[in-house]
Amino acid sequence: MLIRKRERGFTLIELLIVIAIIGILAAIAIPMYRTQTIKAKLTEVTNAMSNVASGVAAFYQENNSFPAVQGTIAAIQSTLGVSLGALTRVGSMNVAANGVITATVSRIDANTVDGRTLILIPSTSALDGSIAWDWSGGATMPAAFIPKR
Repeated sequence: MLIRKRERGFTLIELLIVIAIIGILAAIAIPMYRTQTIKAKLTEVTNAMSNVASGVAAFYQENNSFPAVQGTIAAIQSTLGVSLGALTRVGSMNVAANGVITATVSRIDANTVDGRTLILIPSTSALDGSIAWDWSGGATMPAAFIPKR
């Protein structure tokens, strides 16, 4: 009587199922990775805007009015006394007379956020003069890239 040894290995169907699962995972993971990469690069812009917001708040507390700074980032730095360093992902930034800070994003992702604006809007409390800030993207920035707080 002959005893046959069972051959070991994977069948073609098992290999195809594994390849299909890897393909599905890649189809989900790659767009999520791209979105998170863009959000990480946007932190330079949001941090710079937060620094400017601190300067605007200090100006408001001292003068009871918001500064209006149009033009270059250097003008914002000298007017508000904030240090922004070398910003590579901010194309331009302005502070309106109502305290609204607008920054144009550049050199992050040409198809998604470059050339679009992030907006930081102040609202003052009549009770104690404190300022609360709200993020917006206007009509241009995709909602996924607007900071929550």
